[in-house]
Amino acid sequence: MPKYLIDVNLPYYFSLWNNKEYVHQIDIEPQAKDKDIWQYAIDNHLIIITKDSDFYNRIIVTEPPPKIIHIRTGNMSMKDFHRLINSCWDEVKEMIYTYKLVIVHREYLEGVK
Repeated sequence: MPKYLIDVNLPYYFSLWNNKEYVHQIDIEPQAKDKDIWQYAIDNHLIIITKDSDFYNRIIVTEPPPKIIHIRTGNMSMKDFHRLINSCWDEVKEMIYTYKLVIVHREYLEGVK
């Protein structure tokens, strides 16, 4: 079963991500730099979940990368964010087996090999 690393820019109190499959960066090192998060994910075989475009840019040029789920929804209310992620999360988890990068948009999901 894959495990996930939740970046600090995502909600900590989100019931979907509050179980043993998910590790929150803030619980490890709240001030960690992107490169440290990247390395921690590689060392611990974690899939990074983030809204930070720096991870998107890094995965394109770095091999081997950790897998990334990049949430690109723009600004939205927390209620709408929770509704969106809850509605697509099973599909996102399936896609991450095939793709190194899964991008969550408001209207669709995108996979990058």
